Amino acid sequence: MAEYVSVAEARKQSGMRIVLGQGIPGPWAEGIRGILDVKKIPYTRGLFEIGSDHADLIAWTAQASAPAIAWNDELPKSNWAEQLYLAERIQPEPALIPANQADRIKMFGYASELCGMHGFGWSRRLMMVHQGLSTPDLPEEQRAFFHAFGAKYGYSPEAGEAAPARVIEILNALSNLLEEQQAQGSQYFIGNALSALDIYWAGFSHLIEPLPPDECPMLEDFRPLYQNHHPGVAAAATPILMDHRHFIYAEHLGLPMDL
Repeated sequence: MAEYVSVAEARKQSGMRIVLGQGIPGPWAEGIRGILDVKKIPYTRGLFEIGSDHADLIAWTAQASAPAIAWNDELPKSNWAEQLYLAERIQPEPALIPANQADRIKMFGYASELCGMHGFGWSRRLMMVHQGLSTPDLPEEQRAFFHAFGAKYGYSPEAGEAAPARVIEILNALSNLLEEQQAQGSQYFIGNALSALDIYWAGFSHLIEPLPPDECPMLEDFRPLYQNHHPGVAAAATPILMDHRHFIYAEHLGLPMDL
C-alpha cells in the first residue's frame, strides 16, 4: 500500500507532490500519476480525504478537487493539461507530448475528449450520479453525496440521460483511431511511441470496468460505482480498447497498481 501524508505536510515539502485519494483509481489521478511514473519523477502523495472540508487543500491550491500537483514553490496545478506540461518541463524524456505538430494536435484533441469538460470522464460521472439518484429508496446520506458530486459536473436529469451518447461517441472515436494505428503496425494511439493519450486512456478506462482486484487493489466499496451498466457503452468499449489499457499497464505503468 502506498504511503500518504496529510495535505498540510505535503505542502511543507519540496519536489513534486500530488494530492489524490487513497485506494481509488481516480481517472485524472491515474493519468498524471502514470505520467510521473513513466518519467521517473519521484513524488510525495498528499491524502485527499473524501468528505472533509478540504480547508488545507483549498488554502494551498485554491480548489477542492484531486488530483492537484505542485513542484517546489510553484503554483499548484489542478488542470490535466497544465499538469502534463509541468511534467514535460521537469523531465523532458521520455517525451509524452509529440514533437510533430500534427501528432501533437491530434493527441491533445483526443486527450481533451477524455479529460476535458463534457468529455468521457465528465460524462461517465454524470452517468454515475444519474444511476445513483435514480435508485429507489436510496439512503439520504448517499443521496446527499450524489447531489454534491453531481453539482461539480452540472448534473440534471436531462444531462444524466444524455451522457451515455457522449461516452459512446468518444469510445467509438478512440476505437477507430486505435484500429487505424494497428493497421499501420503501431501499438499506440499516436505515432509509434507512447504518448500521454495512452496513459490517460489507461487511467480513464477504469470508469468502464476496473482491472481485477489482483491488479487493481482498490477499495472494494468503490468498485460497483466504477462499473458500467449501460449496454450501449459496454458495446462501445471494444476489446481493442480494453486490451490496449492492459498493454499500457503491463508494459509501461506496472501491475499491480500502487493505489
